[in-house]
Amino acid sequence: MPPARKRLRAYDPVKIRSAVLTQFGHVRAAVRTLSPEQLDLPTRLGDWTVRELAAHVTMAVGTVSRNLDRDEPAEAGLALLDWPFATAARATDIADGTRELARANPDLEDLYARTADRLTERLADAPGTRLLAARTGTMTLADYLVTRTVELVVHTDDLNAAVPGLDIPYDRQALAACTRLLADALAAKAPGGATEVRIPPYAVVQCVEGPRHTRGTPPNVVETAPLTWVRLATGRLTWADAVAAAEVSASGERADLSELLPLMG
Repeated sequence: MPPARKRLRAYDPVKIRSAVLTQFGHVRAAVRTLSPEQLDLPTRLGDWTVRELAAHVTMAVGTVSRNLDRDEPAEAGLALLDWPFATAARATDIADGTRELARANPDLEDLYARTADRLTERLADAPGTRLLAARTGTMTLADYLVTRTVELVVHTDDLNAAVPGLDIPYDRQALAACTRLLADALAAKAPGGATEVRIPPYAVVQCVEGPRHTRGTPPNVVETAPLTWVRLATGRLTWADAVAAAEVSASGERADLSELLPLMG
């Protein structure tokens, strides 16, 4: 795991809170429309069904209120840019917990309603500086909510991919925060200035060791769309497949990011 680094950008806490609530609302509205047959469909997440994936979204969001219910730790221990690299260690626990949550809550609308009500209630008077003892590491509430935009955007995309015709919208602020955090994580993993990665309209980062570009067109450029970048960063799409499908434009001898991806397991 890369060493902790200072944050490269600031996130507006009011916009992030709104983004989390809005994107969760989008997913909730879509899940409400799914038939039993659609809920039994497979997903690209191993052996998870759509029902289990939908339940997992409530788990990912519900951790905010659950962590706010715990005693506040003494100090933060996980930098925001290190969070993407800290998630893989919990994959097995998350999978087991997701299956149990889905079994215990066959009424998904009730599960979503309880999760939304609790989150709204607990966020009402919780300052962004409040520390949370999350399982990945202790973080401020403000930083932890940024990580929830990643969870929500990634799993919105998973649901859209699993159910033919489903078209859950993406809140602009949620997609922007998710894209920026994962782009900054790449720059933290491969520091340098030889390659410019462009993900319009949300992010541009410099990364990879080598000669630093100072003016004009950079010699090594990667450009892709936000959702394509999210899929690459989380292992939903391979670099080779993205390049072959012309979903990524890569020019220059240091523009091949295949050895650096995915960022999250």
